[in-house]
Amino acid sequence: MRNLLLVTLFAASVPAQVSVLTYQYDLSRAGVNRKETELTPGNVDVNHFGKLFSYSVDGQVYAQPLYMPNLNIEGKGKHNVVFIATEHDSVYAFDADTPGDGGPLWAVNFLNPASGITTVPASDTGCNQIVPEIGITGTPVIDPQSGTIYLVAMTKETSKGAASYVHRLHALDVSSGQERPGSPVVIQASTPGTGDGGSVDVLIPRNYKQRPGLLLLNGVVYTAWSSHCDGGVYHGWLLGYDAQNLNQVAVYNDTPNGGLGSFWAGGAAPAVDAASNIYLVSANGTWDARSGGADLGESYIKLASNGGLSVADYFTPFNQQILSDDDVDTGSAGVALLGDEAGNAAHPHLMVGAGKEGRIYVLDRDHLGGFEEGADSQIVQSIPDAISGLFGNPAYFNRTVYFCGSGDGVEAFPIANAQMAPQPSSRSPTQYGYPGCVPTISANGASDGIVWTLESSETLHAYDASDLSHELFHSNQNPGRDSLGSYVKFSVPTVANGKVYAATEDALVVYGLLAPVTTAPLTVSNAATGDPNAIAAGSIVSIYGQDLAGNTALAAGYPIPDGTVGGSSVTINGVAAPIFYASPGQLNVQVPFEVSGPASVVVSAGGLPRGSANITVQSAAPALFDLPQGRAAALNADSSINSTDQPAAVGSLLSLYGTGLGALSPAVPTGAPAGGSPPSNARQKVTATIGGLSATVQFAGGAPGYAGLDQINVFVPQLAPGNYPVQIMMGSVASNIATVAVH
Repeated sequence: MRNLLLVTLFAASVPAQVSVLTYQYDLSRAGVNRKETELTPGNVDVNHFGKLFSYSVDGQVYAQPLYMPNLNIEGKGKHNVVFIATEHDSVYAFDADTPGDGGPLWAVNFLNPASGITTVPASDTGCNQIVPEIGITGTPVIDPQSGTIYLVAMTKETSKGAASYVHRLHALDVSSGQERPGSPVVIQASTPGTGDGGSVDVLIPRNYKQRPGLLLLNGVVYTAWSSHCDGGVYHGWLLGYDAQNLNQVAVYNDTPNGGLGSFWAGGAAPAVDAASNIYLVSANGTWDARSGGADLGESYIKLASNGGLSVADYFTPFNQQILSDDDVDTGSAGVALLGDEAGNAAHPHLMVGAGKEGRIYVLDRDHLGGFEEGADSQIVQSIPDAISGLFGNPAYFNRTVYFCGSGDGVEAFPIANAQMAPQPSSRSPTQYGYPGCVPTISANGASDGIVWTLESSETLHAYDASDLSHELFHSNQNPGRDSLGSYVKFSVPTVANGKVYAATEDALVVYGLLAPVTTAPLTVSNAATGDPNAIAAGSIVSIYGQDLAGNTALAAGYPIPDGTVGGSSVTINGVAAPIFYASPGQLNVQVPFEVSGPASVVVSAGGLPRGSANITVQSAAPALFDLPQGRAAALNADSSINSTDQPAAVGSLLSLYGTGLGALSPAVPTGAPAGGSPPSNARQKVTATIGGLSATVQFAGGAPGYAGLDQINVFVPQLAPGNYPVQIMMGSVASNIATVAVH
């Protein structure tokens, strides 16, 4: 429990790194990373932002890059990792922050030409939509608990002159690329049909590609399927596999009595609501729901996923037959689920979508609407001719839906009280040719929104989300430095922890903030309280700035090194300061015990100066770490975390955690952990109060096993049950006030 508390309180002073484990960040498929603190409309411009490096890959990349921070790679230590899957049936794990030797951390390929196992030539399918080869198309999905990445690879396998086509679901260890036990499994599926008097529909491998991104939901991996250019006999399939053993556990066919109902979605993965309902959009195909049939071609489909897959609701446009006959289907794009702030009391749970026709549909997820002859008046909103044909997904941020149709610019449609504006509030200056683009958004909560897109002119674009007419950056402003190189249609960049990852026909290209040419002022403050004036020798401080580290990293262990972490180094009055945590925007370091009085803080990264600041180091500046809601980081006598539900007993010993008690006796070297036997006591006397009453201090000094962290053990005075303020003092210097619970 003690280790759990310490991890929790350090997490309070270290910003959480985002993971991107699935298509468009989360199951809403709204395309927003709300934890981007480094990239802002103020620093994304050609002078401060650009191409950092790139990695070569062996084929086209239709799948969105995925990202995991602080991943322990087998034999290579911890790295922030970006994963890439290619049409040449390869999967790569690259260091997300630095190219190193230019190679992957690991790579696997599922081909064996000597044994007749190759990718599928586009000519074998009679379709030119993905050329020249088909391998891995749908965006994989990662389970962080098991450390497994799931993906589907298609191969052509020739033996004795006879060719067969195979789809396999692979489960790979993210740390090594090795197959998990039971992996891979061959994809097969069948459903009973009634169109031929009880015939059986079978997934014919040659007729299908695994186009939409994969979905991981409640321990089941789902794969969705489309045809090659409407060729052959096909249906829209959604297949579920147990994530642990890869046994098939669910099968859904959207046209069991007919055919042609593909799930394309421009690569968008199925969306999921809070009740684990799955939302897909079918393209073309048979529709007989009006007569009670099960065929739902050209429809928005809601599937209940508890106990298999079953249709819970649907919406079919009034002109579905025309859409299907003229190949202007709804299923060229997926859906984005909106936050409840976009709805109203009658329609609190909304989703939006559009297809090749360019009509925007605003749907109530609780009642999709079914079908009505002659009009779509039963749904929340139907806006004809609003955009050009849509491929991929819209994005949603701050009560605004962003579309990028083929031939349009990126357009922002406000939505409030369950009504979307019929005209955009702003649009990008760039017009996008076929097939438009798939927008993705980075933001810091509700602030600093940036819309990112990839365009067929081989360009990465960035726009201010609050006004799309303000283009912040595009990669052809400085082509010699920032060129993207090539482009893959329907592709979407990934934004994570200060970098943008764009996949192309033969590379992963990484963009981010450029190294500053001059140093900048830094902000230095107490890591517990944020007070710039409460800095003591031996205490933990946070340093804020830009480009402070080449990557995000933690110190490997104790003693904390006084060299570089994440490529960064810090000196305070010329004395090396141990770094606990390093990221481009923040460093957490220990002030050397050797420093006192006025001092200069200097940060370097990559061997270059990054900034400086002046501070005053006190002999003591006591500060208490607190947890959310201002609760003290404290352990009860039984080592449970003090809280309203777990209060401390009157007369019991309560351990408070803070920093800034100053010099210790016996002395502890800077960066080294304090000992427990004998303990390292604070040299200056420490007193404490709880609820205004004196609390006897049993021990005050270095927390055993930790550097820079102090521990104050106090006896709880006689108080009635309740929550009380706690404070410590060293002479006349008082700490901040936090809250503890007593019973």
